[in-house]
Amino acid sequence: MNLSSFIDSLWKNFSYDIAIDLGTANTKVLVVGKGVVIREPSIIVQHKKTKNILAIGNEAKRMIGKTPAMLQVVRPLRDGVISDFDACERMLKYFIHQVHRSYQLLPPKIPKPRLAIGIPSGITEVERKAVIDAALKAGARKVYLLEEPMAAALGSNLPVEEPTASLIVDIGGGTTEIAVISLGGIVVCRSLRIAGDELDEEIILWLRSKFNLLVGEKTSEELKISLGNVWPEIKNEEMIVRGRDLGSGLPKEVKVLSNDLREAILPIISNITENIKDVIEETPPELLGDLFKEGLILTGGGSQLKGLDIFLASHLKIPVRVTEDPILAVVRGCGKALEEVELLEKIRVGMGKI
Repeated sequence: MNLSSFIDSLWKNFSYDIAIDLGTANTKVLVVGKGVVIREPSIIVQHKKTKNILAIGNEAKRMIGKTPAMLQVVRPLRDGVISDFDACERMLKYFIHQVHRSYQLLPPKIPKPRLAIGIPSGITEVERKAVIDAALKAGARKVYLLEEPMAAALGSNLPVEEPTASLIVDIGGGTTEIAVISLGGIVVCRSLRIAGDELDEEIILWLRSKFNLLVGEKTSEELKISLGNVWPEIKNEEMIVRGRDLGSGLPKEVKVLSNDLREAILPIISNITENIKDVIEETPPELLGDLFKEGLILTGGGSQLKGLDIFLASHLKIPVRVTEDPILAVVRGCGKALEEVELLEKIRVGMGKI
């Protein structure tokens, strides 16, 4: 055992090892040996002038669209990367301290954890450094960065270290990660800044165009979750949507059918599908047989869009399945890497320590 490993083994008596999926829409936190303890929106509400934080996570999300002029809702991450460094640092510090204070994990320990954080595969060195710096300032003693498709594959129990290919597609809030993984590395990948947030925006534009109705992002997200589908044979459902009539400025409600909503969603999904095709075309011929045999594994919140697996299987001509509890795939993978030192050293793409 080298000195670093010996020190880490000592620290385990005093602090937790924590995995974090720092998502554009939601942050998930897993404590090694304890499981997932936090699943909250990546949102804070702060005072515009003093920058004092009034709410974080679920409480902050409930305040969207309802805050007075002196308060602002901030999303610390956009398109999978940090857009507000100070807000991200404070959000991370809040979640780290929540783990140590509020979840009654025994025995109590010092909030100086080893952190493994999932990041998009396409971010720059500067953006990676920003994540490491934010995590260290939030209280971590060591930070490891893992690319989200690799973490999602680990969290889906795929044989990432074997000489066989695994095709993973992780559709989050800010990015869609497409990757072919073999022998512990990413062979081919694409990181698209097209995902759940863009679906919400397209739904807002579609309601504006079709019904002259203005709604907020919270309503759009609820509509996507309730009615969103991309396959015509899925049962046609309906939902009453309330917003502002752009003509009169007065409140208005309309009935929206899932079959009609598909018109807003399909262009985004078709774009993602074409990029998956491009990744498959760039995959070395020796690995294509594995892709056709094992198929594609879907992870992330966007994978729960009704009919998406059927749609992709139809267009890609390979089997498609959604992994178990897809929203937690990345954080599970980061947690698994923290438990296996050799694997962590092999697949990490960045590291920082105090």
